[in-house]
Amino acid sequence: MSAYWPPGLLVHLLRHPAHALVLVRAGWRFRANDWWRHAPFLPLPDARYWDFRMVTFGGTSRNLTPEAMVAAAQWSLCQSVRR
Repeated sequence: MSAYWPPGLLVHLLRHPAHALVLVRAGWRFRANDWWRHAPFLPLPDARYWDFRMVTFGGTSRNLTPEAMVAAAQWSLCQSVRR
């Protein structure tokens, strides 16, 4: 699960609580299908999809900063509105 939680994200969310809603909304859109049927029973994205998103975003989950994660989440939500 640490792949989905970059270092410093908690501190960032404490300083910018509005970003938590952005991340939750984007995370809900990225959740795997039938997530409730498989352990760990959390609405997490499929590992292959997450790896694909990291590659298209230009990095890996290891070098993802909280600011970059929020920016990507905001971008993904803006794209869904335009369709």
